[in-house]
Amino acid sequence: METTNKVELQEAYGMLKKEFEHLSTKVVQPAEGYLEYPYLIPAGFYKQMWDWDGFFMGNYFVSKGEPQYLKYWALNLIKGIDDEGYVSGCATTKGPRPIFGKFAMKPFLSQGVYLASKGLNDFEWVKPYYDQIERVIKYRERTQQDSITGLFFWDIAMQSGADNNPALNYFVEDKRSFLAPDVSAWQYKEYLAQSSLAQKLGKTDDAVYYQEKARMLKKAINDHLWSDEDSIYYTVDRETGMFYKRVTFSSFLPLTAKIAHPSNAKKMINKYLLAENHMKAKYGFRTLSASDPDYNNKNIIVPFSNWQGPVWPIANYIYSIGLKNYGFNEEVAWVGQTVSNLLLSDIGKYKTTHENYHADTGVPLAPSDDHVDENGNIVGFISWNLCIENVLDGVVNDNWMLLEID
Repeated sequence: METTNKVELQEAYGMLKKEFEHLSTKVVQPAEGYLEYPYLIPAGFYKQMWDWDGFFMGNYFVSKGEPQYLKYWALNLIKGIDDEGYVSGCATTKGPRPIFGKFAMKPFLSQGVYLASKGLNDFEWVKPYYDQIERVIKYRERTQQDSITGLFFWDIAMQSGADNNPALNYFVEDKRSFLAPDVSAWQYKEYLAQSSLAQKLGKTDDAVYYQEKARMLKKAINDHLWSDEDSIYYTVDRETGMFYKRVTFSSFLPLTAKIAHPSNAKKMINKYLLAENHMKAKYGFRTLSASDPDYNNKNIIVPFSNWQGPVWPIANYIYSIGLKNYGFNEEVAWVGQTVSNLLLSDIGKYKTTHENYHADTGVPLAPSDDHVDENGNIVGFISWNLCIENVLDGVVNDNWMLLEID
């Protein structure tokens, strides 16, 4: 890395850290109503507590020496677990908020509980909740696990968080379902986390049981979702068993969990993530290949946010974990510098950030300028964008937040 580049990275890190010291306070809300513990919201456009927003924000606070917020996120969600093991991915001060029918939160609860406990250096608090957390895993296995392959699927793309991912079904009338690399990779990490929780709590048989589940799921991901011909993970149509060949954000999730064989990971990263005709743009990595017929940078936030091309800082943070896992250190530095500059420019102009940006111009997209507060200021979006500071902290200080399960 050039010396000048190191200086630029250090400067960007210092500036972003300073800005986020103030902006990060906006995502923490005091306990209120149904939510018995302080809770994390994507400040600005949204006022609800969301599953994966809260997970990533909570881990940002773990990295800042405040792991209690990730613990509170977990406790607020655990409260909503019903007798079947269902828990909504969205909660408000008035109670859980089921969306598009009764689909469960994304597979993050066991990971969140583990990473909070690790940050707190305390696993004892988990004991009263262990059975409930395990019930959530069993619910997902009953409702979202394919009986033939052992892989997992989303009920609808909105459940995945990548709202209109064209590799999934994102219109309610579309009844197809797809075996997906993102949900399967997240669930793989859930098994690892549940195994580690069990080990910490002296439940040795459970620890072995969930390790074996993780091993089998990793094998299934590589056996069924990896395309040797194209060197990428695709979703698979459950009805036809055929690859649904769309190069999207979700294709790269197995890299964050070290599921891909190193040689395959390197092929995939070079062929798609670092290719300008696919994922790499001037202002960061896209969420959909530029070669896809649906590629666009439309400013959409209702009825769903746009994951069909724009640069999402959280997607770039997730990509950076995969890049780091497979030794692409220069590319991780590029992510940190490029996306931090994007955020700092946004903050300089609007005193806030946005949830996504035009991949080819860097223009802030959602929420649009007509979403203003009572003082006429753009409300913006402050959430998991905070994790870009962690990318720079890793590059500059070798202090990484890779969400690893020991």
